[in-house]
Order: sequence, then C-alpha cells, then structure tokens
Amino acid sequence: MSNYIRPKIAGACIFFTLNLANRGTNVLVEEVESLRHAFTITMNERPFTINAIVILPDHMHTVLTLPESDNDYATRWRIIKARFSRKVEKGHLRPSHVARKERGVWQRRYWEHHIRDDKDYRKHVEYCWLNPVKHGLVEKPVEWPHSSIHRDIRLGQVSGEWQRPRDGAWGPRTLQL
Repeated sequence: MSNYIRPKIAGACIFFTLNLANRGTNVLVEEVESLRHAFTITMNERPFTINAIVILPDHMHTVLTLPESDNDYATRWRIIKARFSRKVEKGHLRPSHVARKERGVWQRRYWEHHIRDDKDYRKHVEYCWLNPVKHGLVEKPVEWPHSSIHRDIRLGQVSGEWQRPRDGAWGPRTLQL
C-alpha cells in the first residue's frame, strides 16, 4: 500500500475533494443536514474556516483554512467523515472495512491541494461554485442549494449575477475575496 506524505503547514488554506465509496448515490444531498451537523460539531471542537464548499450528491469540494498554529486537517476529516457515517446507512462492506471497523460510506483517501496565492485561491473557490454546473445538475451556480456561493452573495463578496457570457465561459462580474 502507498504511504502518502502530505504537507503539514500550520494555518494553511487547502482545497479538498472527498468522495463517497458508492459514486452513484445521492447520500450527501439527501443527508445534507447530517453532514452540516458533523461539520458544525467538529468546527466547534477543532476550529477551521470554510472559505468555500459545495456538496454534490456523491462528492464534495471545500476550501478550508486552518488556525495559524494548527496543521492537522487529517484528524478533522476523519472526525467529520466518521460523524456523518454514523448517521447514514452502511455502504457495501469489504473485508478491509470490517477489519478497520469502517462503515463503507466514504472513499478512504481524499484529494488535497495547498493554495499557493490569491489567483489559485480564486480558481478553487470558483471551482466549488461551478461544479454543480459542470455535472449538469443546474444551469447556473446560484441554482444549486448546497453551495457557499449563497453565503458569499449574502455577505457581498461576490455578485449574485453569475451569468453565461456570449463566449460561453463562466465567471463573476465582480469578485472580491
């Protein structure tokens, strides 16, 4: 088995992708309140900032910032995934799930990318907002209910008028992050 080496940078801003083990389900949106609860409890115990998030039926993307003195995102994800998993039906259990006392809800690994600069940050926040459009779930980012774009519009950080320009590319009219 591979031995992954992940960066450990205190106060880092990081983009994550987490997938369900069964990629054809709608569990995350059907149980979105359980997922929100898992995030809320974990954030109270081990603070972090959600810069952007989108919850899709079988995966999610987030941009998180850790506290200045903390680099432990792995424990946060382990706790969030475990809390959510206890609230939903078990997935298909392989012998390795049974041996590790897992519920077979999530893929074990996740993808992470440390944000390098403001341009990289904007790119990944916009990726979160646009992902429901990419997957054909909605026509416009603002139509997807499980996205931080609504919070950012409410806070005046981005225009609510994300529209498809003539060239077909998506993009904000104003973006102040």
